[in-house]
Amino acid sequence: MFFADHYQHFFRPLTGKYREQVVECLRLLYERLYTAKADYGESLAREQILEIFSEALTRAPQLDSDDAEDISGQKVAGAREHRFRNLREQAVWVLNSLVEYGWLEKQVDSATLAATFPFSRRGRLFTQPLVELNSTRVRTRHRNTRNTLNALEAFASRGEIHDLIDAWEYSERIVADFTDMIAELEERKRELVREVEAQLLVQQATDEFFSFMESRFQPDLAIRLSADSVEKHRDAIGRVIARIRRKDKSQKAEWERRLRQLLPELVEEGRSLLWWMLDTIEDRMRRACEVKLPALRHALHGFTKRADIIIRQLSYLHSQSQGAFTDLCQQLGDNPQRDEMLTRLGQQLGSFQLRLCDPKQTQLWQRQRRQPVNTRMEEEQPLAEDSRREIVLQQLLDQAFNFNSGDLRSYLQQALGSGRRISSRDLPLDNARDLLAMSHALEAAAVSQDGGPRVVVEFTGETASNDFFDQFDEYYLELKDSD
Repeated sequence: MFFADHYQHFFRPLTGKYREQVVECLRLLYERLYTAKADYGESLAREQILEIFSEALTRAPQLDSDDAEDISGQKVAGAREHRFRNLREQAVWVLNSLVEYGWLEKQVDSATLAATFPFSRRGRLFTQPLVELNSTRVRTRHRNTRNTLNALEAFASRGEIHDLIDAWEYSERIVADFTDMIAELEERKRELVREVEAQLLVQQATDEFFSFMESRFQPDLAIRLSADSVEKHRDAIGRVIARIRRKDKSQKAEWERRLRQLLPELVEEGRSLLWWMLDTIEDRMRRACEVKLPALRHALHGFTKRADIIIRQLSYLHSQSQGAFTDLCQQLGDNPQRDEMLTRLGQQLGSFQLRLCDPKQTQLWQRQRRQPVNTRMEEEQPLAEDSRREIVLQQLLDQAFNFNSGDLRSYLQQALGSGRRISSRDLPLDNARDLLAMSHALEAAAVSQDGGPRVVVEFTGETASNDFFDQFDEYYLELKDSD
Protein backbone atom coordinates (compact mmCIF):
# COMPACT_ATOMS: atom_id res chain seq x y z
CA MET A 1 0.00 0.00 0.00
CA PHE A 2 1.10 3.54 -0.71
CA PHE A 3 -0.55 5.23 2.30
CA ALA A 4 0.99 3.10 5.02
CA ASP A 5 2.97 3.77 8.21
CA HIS A 6 4.14 7.39 8.33
CA TYR A 7 3.00 7.94 4.70
CA GLN A 8 -0.71 7.84 5.59
CA HIS A 9 -1.08 11.62 5.10
CA PHE A 10 1.77 12.07 2.63
CA PHE A 11 0.18 14.94 0.65
CA ARG A 12 -1.12 16.94 3.63
CA PRO A 13 1.73 19.55 3.45
CA LEU A 14 0.52 20.40 -0.07
CA THR A 15 -2.95 21.41 1.13
CA GLY A 16 -4.07 24.62 2.77
CA LYS A 17 -3.08 28.21 2.13
CA TYR A 18 0.66 27.50 2.65
CA ARG A 19 0.85 24.88 -0.11
CA GLU A 20 2.61 27.16 -2.63
CA GLN A 21 5.25 28.03 -0.06
CA VAL A 22 5.82 24.37 0.80
CA VAL A 23 6.21 23.51 -2.89
CA GLU A 24 8.77 26.28 -3.31
CA CYS A 25 10.70 24.95 -0.30
CA LEU A 26 10.77 21.46 -1.83
CA ARG A 27 11.93 22.83 -5.20
CA LEU A 28 14.75 24.88 -3.75
CA LEU A 29 15.91 22.05 -1.48
CA TYR A 30 15.88 19.62 -4.42
CA GLU A 31 18.00 22.02 -6.50
CA ARG A 32 20.53 22.39 -3.69
CA LEU A 33 20.82 18.61 -3.28
CA TYR A 34 20.55 17.06 -6.75
CA THR A 35 21.39 19.70 -9.36
CA ALA A 36 24.45 21.73 -10.33
CA LYS A 37 23.68 24.12 -7.46
CA ALA A 38 24.52 21.45 -4.85
CA ASP A 39 27.13 22.85 -2.44
CA TYR A 40 26.95 20.62 0.60
CA GLY A 41 26.97 17.03 -0.66
CA GLU A 42 24.16 14.58 -0.20
CA SER A 43 22.57 15.88 3.01
CA LEU A 44 22.19 19.22 4.74
CA ALA A 45 22.16 20.12 8.38
CA ARG A 46 19.20 21.70 10.12
CA GLU A 47 20.47 25.29 9.96
CA GLN A 48 21.30 25.02 6.29
CA ILE A 49 17.83 23.70 5.49
CA LEU A 50 16.19 26.48 7.52
CA GLU A 51 18.15 29.07 5.52
CA ILE A 52 17.01 27.46 2.27
CA PHE A 53 13.39 27.39 3.46
CA SER A 54 13.54 31.02 4.58
CA GLU A 55 14.70 32.03 1.10
CA ALA A 56 11.94 29.97 -0.50
CA LEU A 57 9.25 31.43 1.80
CA THR A 58 10.34 34.91 0.80
CA ARG A 59 9.83 34.09 -2.88
CA ALA A 60 6.53 32.18 -2.75
CA PRO A 61 3.16 33.86 -2.11
CA GLN A 62 0.68 32.82 0.55
CA LEU A 63 -2.62 31.72 -0.97
CA ASP A 64 -5.90 33.07 0.32
CA SER A 65 -8.00 30.82 2.56
CA ASP A 66 -11.09 31.31 4.68
CA ASP A 67 -9.74 29.33 7.61
CA ALA A 68 -6.26 29.13 9.03
CA GLU A 69 -4.62 25.83 9.88
CA ASP A 70 -2.79 24.58 12.85
CA ILE A 71 0.66 23.00 12.73
CA SER A 72 -0.79 19.51 12.14
CA GLY A 73 -2.70 20.69 9.10
CA GLN A 74 -6.21 20.67 10.70
CA LYS A 75 -8.40 23.71 10.18
CA VAL A 76 -8.91 25.92 13.26
CA ALA A 77 -11.84 28.33 13.40
CA GLY A 78 -10.97 31.86 14.44
CA ALA A 79 -7.20 31.47 14.00
CA ARG A 80 -5.20 34.59 13.29
CA GLU A 81 -4.17 35.36 9.74
CA HIS A 82 -0.47 35.78 10.65
CA ARG A 83 0.21 32.76 12.81
CA PHE A 84 4.04 32.91 12.43
CA ARG A 85 6.04 35.69 14.03
CA ASN A 86 8.93 35.48 11.53
CA LEU A 87 10.24 33.47 8.57
CA ARG A 88 12.40 31.23 10.73
CA GLU A 89 9.42 30.07 12.75
CA GLN A 90 7.53 29.27 9.57
CA ALA A 91 10.60 27.47 8.13
CA VAL A 92 10.75 25.31 11.26
CA TRP A 93 7.07 24.44 10.82
CA VAL A 94 7.64 23.48 7.16
CA LEU A 95 10.64 21.30 8.09
CA ASN A 96 8.74 19.51 10.85
CA SER A 97 5.74 18.93 8.58
CA LEU A 98 7.85 17.46 5.77
CA VAL A 99 9.62 15.14 8.22
CA GLU A 100 6.37 14.11 9.90
CA TYR A 101 4.58 13.21 6.70
CA GLY A 102 7.46 11.40 5.00
CA TRP A 103 8.90 13.89 2.50
CA LEU A 104 12.17 14.22 4.40
CA GLU A 105 14.02 11.82 6.72
CA LYS A 106 15.88 12.66 9.89
CA GLN A 107 19.20 10.85 10.13
CA VAL A 108 21.48 11.14 13.18
CA ASP A 109 25.20 10.36 13.03
CA SER A 110 25.95 7.95 15.87
CA ALA A 111 29.48 9.36 16.29
CA THR A 112 28.88 13.13 16.19
CA LEU A 113 25.12 13.07 16.96
CA ALA A 114 24.68 15.57 14.09
CA ALA A 115 21.26 15.44 12.44
CA THR A 116 20.79 15.67 8.67
CA PHE A 117 17.57 15.83 6.69
CA PRO A 118 17.81 14.17 3.24
CA PHE A 119 14.86 13.45 0.97
CA SER A 120 13.07 10.16 1.39
CA ARG A 121 12.81 8.03 -1.72
CA ARG A 122 9.13 8.88 -2.24
CA GLY A 123 9.75 12.53 -1.45
CA ARG A 124 12.51 12.78 -4.05
CA LEU A 125 10.44 11.03 -6.73
CA PHE A 126 7.43 13.29 -6.17
CA THR A 127 9.50 16.47 -5.92
CA GLN A 128 11.26 15.86 -9.24
CA PRO A 129 8.13 16.61 -11.38
CA LEU A 130 7.56 19.81 -9.38
CA VAL A 131 11.08 20.94 -10.24
CA GLU A 132 10.91 19.96 -13.91
CA LEU A 133 7.50 21.56 -14.43
CA ASN A 134 8.88 25.11 -14.56
CA SER A 135 12.52 24.24 -15.04
CA THR A 136 14.62 26.18 -17.56
CA ARG A 137 17.56 23.82 -17.50
CA VAL A 138 18.72 22.05 -20.64
CA ARG A 139 16.72 18.92 -21.35
CA THR A 140 17.64 16.25 -23.88
CA ARG A 141 14.38 14.36 -24.06
CA HIS A 142 14.49 14.49 -27.84
CA ARG A 143 17.52 12.16 -27.80
CA ASN A 144 15.55 9.12 -26.64
CA THR A 145 15.15 7.88 -30.23
CA ARG A 146 18.89 8.01 -30.86
CA ASN A 147 19.55 6.53 -27.44
CA THR A 148 17.33 3.57 -28.35
CA LEU A 149 19.25 3.06 -31.60
CA ASN A 150 22.65 3.40 -29.92
CA ALA A 151 21.75 0.97 -27.13
CA LEU A 152 20.45 -1.61 -29.63
CA GLU A 153 23.62 -1.31 -31.73
CA ALA A 154 25.74 -1.75 -28.62
CA PHE A 155 23.76 -4.84 -27.65
CA ALA A 156 24.06 -6.32 -31.15
CA SER A 157 27.84 -5.80 -31.20
CA ARG A 158 28.82 -6.63 -27.60
CA GLY A 159 25.93 -8.77 -26.41
CA GLU A 160 25.65 -6.97 -23.04
CA ILE A 161 22.12 -7.60 -21.80
CA HIS A 162 21.90 -4.26 -19.95
CA ASP A 163 22.14 -2.44 -23.29
CA LEU A 164 18.94 -4.17 -24.40
CA ILE A 165 17.20 -3.19 -21.17
CA ASP A 166 18.34 0.42 -21.69
CA ALA A 167 16.98 0.40 -25.25
CA TRP A 168 13.67 -0.97 -23.98
CA GLU A 169 13.42 1.83 -21.39
CA TYR A 170 14.42 4.55 -23.87
CA SER A 171 11.74 3.39 -26.32
CA GLU A 172 9.11 3.74 -23.60
CA ARG A 173 10.12 7.35 -23.04
CA ILE A 174 9.69 8.20 -26.73
CA VAL A 175 5.89 7.86 -26.63
CA ALA A 176 5.72 9.55 -23.21
CA ASP A 177 7.73 12.54 -24.49
CA PHE A 178 5.37 12.98 -27.43
CA THR A 179 2.38 12.91 -25.09
CA ASP A 180 3.95 15.51 -22.79
CA MET A 181 4.79 17.78 -25.70
CA ILE A 182 1.26 17.60 -27.15
CA ALA A 183 -0.21 18.40 -23.72
CA GLU A 184 2.19 21.35 -23.34
CA LEU A 185 1.18 22.78 -26.73
CA GLU A 186 -2.51 22.52 -25.88
CA GLU A 187 -1.92 24.17 -22.51
CA ARG A 188 0.08 27.01 -24.06
CA LYS A 189 -2.67 27.55 -26.62
CA ARG A 190 -5.27 27.89 -23.87
CA GLU A 191 -3.00 30.20 -21.86
CA LEU A 192 -2.48 32.40 -24.92
CA VAL A 193 -6.24 32.73 -25.40
CA ARG A 194 -6.85 33.50 -21.72
CA GLU A 195 -4.13 36.14 -21.56
CA VAL A 196 -5.34 37.82 -24.72
CA GLU A 197 -8.94 37.87 -23.48
CA ALA A 198 -7.82 39.39 -20.19
CA GLN A 199 -5.35 41.99 -21.42
CA LEU A 200 -5.70 42.48 -25.20
CA LEU A 201 -2.05 43.46 -25.52
CA VAL A 202 -0.64 42.91 -28.98
CA GLN A 203 2.99 43.33 -28.00
CA GLN A 204 2.78 40.92 -25.06
CA ALA A 205 0.99 38.22 -27.09
CA THR A 206 3.57 38.56 -29.87
CA ASP A 207 6.51 38.45 -27.45
CA GLU A 208 5.20 35.34 -25.71
CA PHE A 209 4.64 33.54 -29.01
CA PHE A 210 8.13 34.27 -30.33
CA SER A 211 9.64 33.51 -26.93
CA PHE A 212 8.10 30.04 -27.09
CA MET A 213 9.33 29.50 -30.64
CA GLU A 214 12.88 30.52 -29.67
CA SER A 215 13.17 28.85 -26.26
CA ARG A 216 11.04 25.72 -26.73
CA PHE A 217 10.48 25.03 -30.41
CA GLN A 218 13.98 25.48 -31.78
CA PRO A 219 15.96 23.52 -29.13
CA ASP A 220 13.50 20.61 -28.79
CA LEU A 221 10.57 20.46 -31.20
CA ALA A 222 12.54 21.37 -34.32
CA ILE A 223 15.10 18.63 -33.58
CA ARG A 224 12.38 16.10 -32.88
CA LEU A 225 10.64 16.86 -36.18
CA SER A 226 13.83 16.84 -38.28
CA ALA A 227 17.21 15.58 -37.05
CA ASP A 228 15.81 13.23 -34.42
CA SER A 229 12.59 12.30 -36.17
CA VAL A 230 11.38 8.83 -35.29
CA GLU A 231 10.65 8.30 -38.97
CA LYS A 232 14.35 8.86 -39.70
CA HIS A 233 15.58 6.24 -37.21
CA ARG A 234 12.73 3.74 -37.48
CA ASP A 235 14.26 1.80 -40.38
CA ALA A 236 17.70 1.75 -38.72
CA ILE A 237 16.22 0.38 -35.49
CA GLY A 238 14.31 -2.25 -37.49
CA ARG A 239 17.51 -3.37 -39.21
CA VAL A 240 19.36 -3.70 -35.89
CA ILE A 241 16.50 -5.73 -34.39
CA ALA A 242 16.50 -8.01 -37.45
CA ARG A 243 20.25 -8.52 -37.00
CA ILE A 244 19.69 -9.47 -33.36
CA ARG A 245 17.03 -11.98 -34.32
CA ARG A 246 19.46 -13.69 -36.72
CA LYS A 247 22.07 -14.38 -34.03
CA ASP A 248 23.03 -17.94 -33.08
CA LYS A 249 20.51 -19.92 -31.09
CA SER A 250 23.01 -20.60 -28.33
CA GLN A 251 23.70 -16.90 -27.89
CA LYS A 252 19.99 -16.03 -27.89
CA ALA A 253 19.38 -18.75 -25.30
CA GLU A 254 22.05 -17.20 -23.08
CA TRP A 255 20.43 -13.77 -23.46
CA GLU A 256 17.05 -15.25 -22.56
CA ARG A 257 18.50 -16.84 -19.42
CA ARG A 258 20.13 -13.56 -18.35
CA LEU A 259 16.90 -11.60 -18.92
CA ARG A 260 14.91 -14.03 -16.81
CA GLN A 261 17.44 -13.61 -14.01
CA LEU A 262 17.43 -9.81 -14.14
CA LEU A 263 13.69 -9.30 -14.78
CA PRO A 264 11.83 -12.12 -13.04
CA GLU A 265 8.66 -10.01 -12.69
CA LEU A 266 8.23 -9.94 -16.49
CA VAL A 267 8.54 -13.70 -16.99
CA GLU A 268 5.41 -15.46 -18.26
CA GLU A 269 4.92 -19.09 -19.09
CA GLY A 270 5.35 -19.84 -22.78
CA ARG A 271 6.70 -16.38 -23.71
CA SER A 272 10.23 -15.49 -24.75
CA LEU A 273 11.32 -12.40 -22.85
CA LEU A 274 13.93 -11.51 -25.49
CA TRP A 275 11.39 -11.71 -28.32
CA TRP A 276 8.81 -9.79 -26.28
CA MET A 277 11.21 -6.89 -25.62
CA LEU A 278 12.21 -6.66 -29.28
CA ASP A 279 8.56 -6.75 -30.39
CA THR A 280 7.71 -4.08 -27.82
CA ILE A 281 10.43 -1.76 -29.14
CA GLU A 282 9.16 -2.19 -32.71
CA ASP A 283 5.57 -1.58 -31.62
CA ARG A 284 6.52 1.60 -29.76
CA MET A 285 8.39 2.93 -32.78
CA ARG A 286 5.38 2.16 -34.96
CA ARG A 287 3.01 3.98 -32.63
CA ALA A 288 5.38 6.94 -32.36
CA CYS A 289 5.60 7.24 -36.17
CA GLU A 290 1.98 6.54 -37.09
CA VAL A 291 0.11 8.07 -34.15
CA LYS A 292 2.15 10.40 -31.96
CA LEU A 293 4.21 12.23 -34.58
CA PRO A 294 1.16 13.24 -36.70
CA ALA A 295 -0.63 14.27 -33.50
CA LEU A 296 2.35 16.44 -32.51
CA ARG A 297 2.42 18.09 -35.93
CA HIS A 298 -1.32 18.72 -35.74
CA ALA A 299 -1.01 20.25 -32.25
CA LEU A 300 1.89 22.47 -33.36
CA HIS A 301 -0.06 23.56 -36.43
CA GLY A 302 -3.07 24.38 -34.26
CA PHE A 303 -0.95 26.39 -31.83
CA THR A 304 0.78 28.45 -34.53
CA LYS A 305 -2.50 28.97 -36.39
CA ARG A 306 -4.27 30.14 -33.23
CA ALA A 307 -1.40 32.49 -32.39
CA ASP A 308 -1.41 33.89 -35.93
CA ILE A 309 -5.18 34.51 -35.83
CA ILE A 310 -5.02 36.21 -32.43
CA ILE A 311 -2.05 38.41 -33.34
CA ARG A 312 -3.70 39.45 -36.62
CA GLN A 313 -6.98 40.21 -34.89
CA LEU A 314 -5.33 42.24 -32.15
CA SER A 315 -3.22 44.11 -34.67
CA TYR A 316 -6.31 44.99 -36.66
CA LEU A 317 -8.21 46.13 -33.58
CA HIS A 318 -5.24 48.17 -32.43
CA SER A 319 -4.83 49.85 -35.80
CA GLN A 320 -8.56 50.51 -36.20
CA SER A 321 -9.20 51.66 -32.65
CA GLN A 322 -9.35 55.32 -33.75
CA GLY A 323 -10.59 54.75 -37.31
CA ALA A 324 -13.77 55.81 -39.07
CA PHE A 325 -15.20 52.30 -38.84
CA THR A 326 -15.11 52.38 -35.03
CA ASP A 327 -16.75 55.81 -35.00
CA LEU A 328 -19.49 54.59 -37.34
CA CYS A 329 -20.20 51.56 -35.13
CA GLN A 330 -20.38 53.87 -32.11
CA GLN A 331 -22.87 56.14 -33.88
CA LEU A 332 -25.00 53.17 -34.87
CA GLY A 333 -24.99 51.92 -31.28
CA ASP A 334 -26.19 55.33 -29.97
CA ASN A 335 -28.92 55.71 -32.62
CA PRO A 336 -32.41 55.21 -31.09
CA GLN A 337 -33.62 53.65 -34.38
CA ARG A 338 -30.88 51.00 -34.28
CA ASP A 339 -33.22 47.98 -34.04
CA GLU A 340 -35.44 49.15 -36.90
CA MET A 341 -32.47 49.81 -39.16
CA LEU A 342 -30.91 46.41 -38.45
CA THR A 343 -34.24 44.63 -39.04
CA ARG A 344 -34.70 46.33 -42.42
CA LEU A 345 -31.10 45.54 -43.36
CA GLY A 346 -31.61 41.89 -42.39
CA GLN A 347 -34.66 41.63 -44.64
CA GLN A 348 -32.73 43.11 -47.57
CA LEU A 349 -29.82 40.71 -47.07
CA GLY A 350 -32.04 37.65 -46.57
CA SER A 351 -31.56 36.45 -50.15
CA PHE A 352 -27.90 37.40 -50.31
CA GLN A 353 -25.48 34.50 -50.78
CA LEU A 354 -21.75 34.82 -50.27
CA ARG A 355 -19.58 32.15 -51.80
CA LEU A 356 -15.87 32.07 -51.17
CA CYS A 357 -13.21 30.30 -53.16
CA ASP A 358 -11.93 27.11 -51.59
CA PRO A 359 -8.25 27.77 -50.75
CA LYS A 360 -7.45 24.07 -51.18
CA GLN A 361 -8.45 24.33 -54.84
CA THR A 362 -6.24 27.35 -55.42
CA GLN A 363 -2.81 26.49 -56.70
CA LEU A 364 0.02 28.67 -57.88
CA TRP A 365 1.17 27.26 -61.17
CA GLN A 366 4.67 27.94 -62.35
CA ARG A 367 4.98 29.46 -65.77
CA GLN A 368 6.38 26.95 -68.18
CA ARG A 369 9.17 28.01 -70.42
CA ARG A 370 8.45 27.83 -74.09
CA GLN A 371 10.46 25.27 -75.92
CA PRO A 372 12.79 26.76 -78.50
CA VAL A 373 11.62 26.29 -82.06
CA ASN A 374 14.03 24.70 -84.46
CA THR A 375 13.95 26.88 -87.57
CA ARG A 376 16.67 25.11 -89.48
CA MET A 377 15.75 23.72 -92.89
CA GLU A 378 16.21 19.98 -93.18
CA GLU A 379 15.87 17.75 -96.18
CA GLU A 380 12.70 15.73 -96.41
CA GLN A 381 13.30 12.14 -95.41
CA PRO A 382 10.97 9.42 -96.70
CA LEU A 383 9.09 7.51 -94.00
CA ALA A 384 10.15 4.00 -93.33
CA GLU A 385 7.72 1.15 -93.90
CA ASP A 386 7.39 0.46 -90.16
CA SER A 387 6.58 4.11 -89.44
CA ARG A 388 3.89 4.18 -92.12
CA ARG A 389 2.36 1.02 -90.73
CA GLU A 390 2.23 2.49 -87.19
CA ILE A 391 0.57 5.68 -88.48
CA VAL A 392 -2.09 3.74 -90.41
CA LEU A 393 -2.81 1.48 -87.44
CA GLN A 394 -3.14 4.45 -85.12
CA GLN A 395 -5.59 6.16 -87.51
CA LEU A 396 -7.67 2.99 -87.77
CA LEU A 397 -7.77 2.62 -83.99
CA ASP A 398 -8.83 6.26 -83.58
CA GLN A 399 -11.61 5.83 -86.12
CA ALA A 400 -12.74 2.53 -84.64
CA PHE A 401 -13.44 4.09 -81.23
CA ASN A 402 -14.60 7.45 -82.54
CA PHE A 403 -18.24 7.84 -81.59
CA ASN A 404 -20.43 10.95 -81.86
CA SER A 405 -24.06 11.97 -81.42
CA GLY A 406 -24.80 11.50 -85.13
CA ASP A 407 -23.86 7.82 -84.97
CA LEU A 408 -26.04 7.43 -81.87
CA ARG A 409 -29.09 8.97 -83.61
CA SER A 410 -28.61 6.69 -86.62
CA TYR A 411 -28.40 3.63 -84.38
CA LEU A 412 -31.58 4.55 -82.50
CA GLN A 413 -33.45 5.21 -85.74
CA GLN A 414 -32.59 1.72 -86.96
CA ALA A 415 -33.41 0.21 -83.57
CA LEU A 416 -36.79 1.89 -83.21
CA GLY A 417 -37.75 1.21 -86.82
CA SER A 418 -41.37 2.11 -87.30
CA GLY A 419 -42.16 1.95 -83.56
CA ARG A 420 -41.69 4.54 -80.86
CA ARG A 421 -40.66 2.38 -77.87
CA ILE A 422 -37.95 -0.25 -77.36
CA SER A 423 -36.41 -2.09 -74.40
CA SER A 424 -32.71 -2.23 -73.68
CA ARG A 425 -32.96 -6.04 -73.96
CA ASP A 426 -34.02 -5.69 -77.64
CA LEU A 427 -31.35 -3.28 -78.82
CA PRO A 428 -29.59 -4.89 -81.81
CA LEU A 429 -25.94 -5.90 -81.52
CA ASP A 430 -24.67 -6.81 -84.98
CA ASN A 431 -21.14 -5.39 -84.82
CA ALA A 432 -18.72 -3.49 -82.63
CA ARG A 433 -20.24 -0.13 -83.57
CA ASP A 434 -23.62 -1.32 -82.29
CA LEU A 435 -21.99 -2.38 -79.02
CA LEU A 436 -20.55 1.12 -78.54
CA ALA A 437 -23.90 2.68 -79.42
CA MET A 438 -25.74 0.50 -76.92
CA SER A 439 -23.36 1.50 -74.12
CA HIS A 440 -24.13 5.18 -74.93
CA ALA A 441 -27.86 4.78 -75.51
CA LEU A 442 -28.78 6.62 -72.31
CA GLU A 443 -27.01 9.72 -73.60
CA ALA A 444 -29.75 10.12 -76.19
CA ALA A 445 -32.13 11.30 -73.48
CA ALA A 446 -29.80 14.21 -72.66
CA VAL A 447 -29.73 15.42 -76.27
CA SER A 448 -32.90 17.32 -77.21
CA GLN A 449 -33.59 19.44 -80.24
CA ASP A 450 -35.77 22.54 -80.15
CA GLY A 451 -39.12 21.76 -81.65
CA GLY A 452 -38.20 18.14 -82.44
CA PRO A 453 -38.92 14.83 -80.85
CA ARG A 454 -37.15 13.80 -77.66
CA VAL A 455 -36.16 10.47 -76.15
CA VAL A 456 -37.52 9.59 -72.69
CA VAL A 457 -35.90 6.89 -70.52
CA GLU A 458 -38.04 4.76 -68.21
CA PHE A 459 -36.20 2.40 -65.84
CA THR A 460 -37.91 -0.83 -64.83
CA GLY A 461 -35.73 -1.51 -61.77
CA GLU A 462 -34.62 -4.90 -63.12
CA THR A 463 -31.34 -6.06 -64.63
CA ALA A 464 -30.51 -8.05 -67.73
CA SER A 465 -27.48 -9.61 -69.41
CA ASN A 466 -26.26 -10.68 -72.87
CA ASP A 467 -23.18 -12.06 -74.54
CA PHE A 468 -21.18 -8.86 -73.97
CA PHE A 469 -22.41 -7.55 -70.60
CA ASP A 470 -22.72 -9.64 -67.46
CA GLN A 471 -25.27 -7.24 -66.05
CA PHE A 472 -26.93 -3.97 -67.09
CA ASP A 473 -30.03 -2.01 -66.08
CA GLU A 474 -33.20 -2.69 -68.03
CA TYR A 475 -34.99 0.41 -69.30
CA TYR A 476 -37.28 1.59 -72.12
CA LEU A 477 -36.43 4.23 -74.69
CA GLU A 478 -39.54 6.02 -75.96
CA LEU A 479 -39.71 8.68 -78.64
CA LYS A 480 -42.09 11.53 -77.79
CA ASP A 481 -42.96 14.77 -79.44
CA SER A 482 -42.01 18.00 -77.72
CA ASP A 483 -44.88 19.86 -76.10
